[in-house]
Amino acid sequence: MTAIVGPNGSGKSTLLKTIAGLTRIYSGTVTLDDKTISGLPAHEIARLGLAYLPQTESTFTQLTVKENFRMAAYTVSSSEYPSRLAEATKHFPRLSAYMTSKVHNLSGGERQMVAMAMALIRRPKVIMFDEPTANLAPIIATQVLDTISLLAKENLAVVLVEQNARKALEMGDKAYLLVSGKKAFEGPAKDLLAHNELAKLYLGLKIT
Repeated sequence: MTAIVGPNGSGKSTLLKTIAGLTRIYSGTVTLDDKTISGLPAHEIARLGLAYLPQTESTFTQLTVKENFRMAAYTVSSSEYPSRLAEATKHFPRLSAYMTSKVHNLSGGERQMVAMAMALIRRPKVIMFDEPTANLAPIIATQVLDTISLLAKENLAVVLVEQNARKALEMGDKAYLLVSGKKAFEGPAKDLLAHNELAKLYLGLKIT
């Protein structure tokens, strides 16, 4: 798991959008499995194994949960779909009771569960989360982050942008600190967490 942290406006969300093919790159390249993906359309990047969960609009709110899952499985054959769905939703058993409910009727935490399951249906190699706990109650936020941590332990590469910088760094293996669109730190997450000056100046963390 790679944690990307930094003050508001430092470019964290833009970085994820760029990797996902949703912005224009003026210099440099993005690679996945040694294949250059920068310049490819977002849908082609998704087919190569990259999943991106934006902070907002990560589900089709006017569709049911079941319809959202079918939309997400556009690359999955009909015969394989049932097993993919079971695999993707195993971490979210409560969703089984909402399959015919429209997503706009769900809580924020339940919507996030739907979005995560939608990404997992495609069996991505890398999954990027942009502020997955934004506007969630603390107990639900903890559940979401615990699930993300579990996914990383199941050999899924995770890139996490999270408003709770301390939690992100505690969870992450590697970390990047962005400041005004530039990299101010790269290294083990625990090293950034223990770096008094950087943690206090840019993340508002008090190291004891």
